[in-house]
Amino acid sequence: MQIKDRQKFLTILAITALALLVLDKIITPPLAKFWRDRSQRITDLQNQVREGEVLKRNKARIRAEWAEIQAASLTNNTTLAEQQLFRGIDHWSQSSGVTISSITPQWKQSSDTSFKTIECRVDASGSIDRLARFLYDLENDPMALKLESVELTASDNTGQQLALGVQISGLILTPNGNANAK
Repeated sequence: MQIKDRQKFLTILAITALALLVLDKIITPPLAKFWRDRSQRITDLQNQVREGEVLKRNKARIRAEWAEIQAASLTNNTTLAEQQLFRGIDHWSQSSGVTISSITPQWKQSSDTSFKTIECRVDASGSIDRLARFLYDLENDPMALKLESVELTASDNTGQQLALGVQISGLILTPNGNANAK
């Protein structure tokens, strides 16, 4: 091989090696990252499609559950909602035989305008059986209520008379995000 041919060959070899190095260090990592990101996006989309298909198959059940929730929620009128809650408390206390000493309602506005809640502190007294029945009736009522906290204390030295303090919250769905309906 002549010197000129050898220089050309070595120059081409050096340029090829440099091009492979640039390809390996500069071009390949972004392409590999792009490929991984694209593969992850495809996997995420496939999972979303599967979840969507499950939701479509369960559409009737989900709509029925939502209809039950809407039917069980308190009315959007604040005065009527309070009356519904008070009637419920009155019914539970009469059926269980407990004595209600105080009911303290308080309205809570959510940052989400699609619902609001009424929180109510109820203080009652009675025997353990009657208080248990009161809590059972409260929990099993179809009204959209959540039992937030329960406090139970003895009212007498023998523990036969107990005082019960419960914090409950009721759900009010506001159609079209109109949480200010009266």
